Amino acid sequence: MRMNYRELIDRKIADSLISLFRSGLDAGALMDRLKDFHEHDIAQALEELTTAERRQLCDKLGAQWMAEIFPYYDEPGQLLAELSPKMAAAVTDCMDSDEAAWILDETPEEFRAQLVGYLKADTAADLKLLSSYGDDEIGSLMSTNYISILRSLSVKEAMKELIRQSKENDNISTLYVVDEEGVFCGAIDLKDLILAREGTSLSECTITSYPFVRDHDPIEEAMDWTLDYEEDSLPVLDQDGKLAGVITSQDMVDYLENASKEVYNKLAGISEGDDDDEDIHEPLTVSLKKRMPWLIVLLFLGMFVSSVVGMFEGIVAKIAILVCFQSLILDMAGNVGTQSLAVTIRVLMDDGVTFSQCVTLIWKEVKVGIAGGALLGAASVPVIGLYICLLKDMTPFYAFSVAGCVGLALVIAMTISSFAGTVIPLFFHKIKVDPAVASGPLITTVNDLVAVIAYYGTAWLMLIRVFRLA
Repeated sequence: MRMNYRELIDRKIADSLISLFRSGLDAGALMDRLKDFHEHDIAQALEELTTAERRQLCDKLGAQWMAEIFPYYDEPGQLLAELSPKMAAAVTDCMDSDEAAWILDETPEEFRAQLVGYLKADTAADLKLLSSYGDDEIGSLMSTNYISILRSLSVKEAMKELIRQSKENDNISTLYVVDEEGVFCGAIDLKDLILAREGTSLSECTITSYPFVRDHDPIEEAMDWTLDYEEDSLPVLDQDGKLAGVITSQDMVDYLENASKEVYNKLAGISEGDDDDEDIHEPLTVSLKKRMPWLIVLLFLGMFVSSVVGMFEGIVAKIAILVCFQSLILDMAGNVGTQSLAVTIRVLMDDGVTFSQCVTLIWKEVKVGIAGGALLGAASVPVIGLYICLLKDMTPFYAFSVAGCVGLALVIAMTISSFAGTVIPLFFHKIKVDPAVASGPLITTVNDLVAVIAYYGTAWLMLIRVFRLA
């Protein structure tokens, strides 16, 4: 297959780096040459080396340099586990705690157990703290990449402390002020500290009303605060008011990206497998493992829908032209049901939804179904009537009777589908079942069932019982 321009450039860079790694240069010369390349490109080239070559480079270039490269690996956990526990611990000690926690979570459990004894005490404590929070709490996204200074320091002393801590932490745009016991007192903008006079007390340039969040607060609450205050990062405090870490806007973006991907997979009926990133390179067995559970369930539900369709074969035998518009009814019912489902899932992201709000949502979606069905039904009647009359050579009465049946069925099917698309996820949410997982695949089949019954039921009542067309 012919490579595009970007692939050619990436391949050229990777080849240059691989040649450089295998050139035999000493550590100083190699480090000097690598400064011309981005960490992402270096990581991609390192992945093409053998395990022995990567270990040799890690020993040559040191743990600090490797710690900067590891977050750019596609599978950092597996590559960290290639190293000896002592070297892996040294690399981990040089990482930000949140990055280290993420990478270690991808390593085998037995390897993590070996690693603990080699980690520095403060690194082990940070990792233990980060692992103690629930997935929906601020602490699970918290970073320890921040600068904290004592409020008792002068501006000159604070600048020295800033320089010292910036060797390990690069989040220096905002400095967080704490007392001798670590209790959060406020924040100082870096430019304010630089412009302050040397002998000035920190209390004079400290913003004591700086916003913060608690480590056990829901993540959604931190998002609201971040949007309201438009800060790049917010301090995270524990129950005693002590500074435990920070939550950054980039952390929020990453969380939302992962959450939206997870919800999309659930709505599509794709279960979480060993690898959440499904692409063209994913093995067939992994893709089937993700998709088959719901497909098997929907197969049997589809058989039930087909049996219901079979109940109306007498009507189809008498008025065969009805089959032409079955897909129209099914598609429109499915579309409006899926729209109602999306709205309901979005509303349910707020845990504070009350019963009255649920009732209001149901009624609103039903009204949308009625109004939408009425408009589309009215628009379809003349088109379908003329189609049957002119192209199928039927009488005007027959043609517009069938068209009116299709229009009425649209109203009924879209109304009931809107109701089902709202009530079903609300029901699953009530019984503590993830509505995105259970509702997405189920709604499709339910809407088909509703549309079939609404369409052929209306046809039986209107065309056969009332108009006596057959």
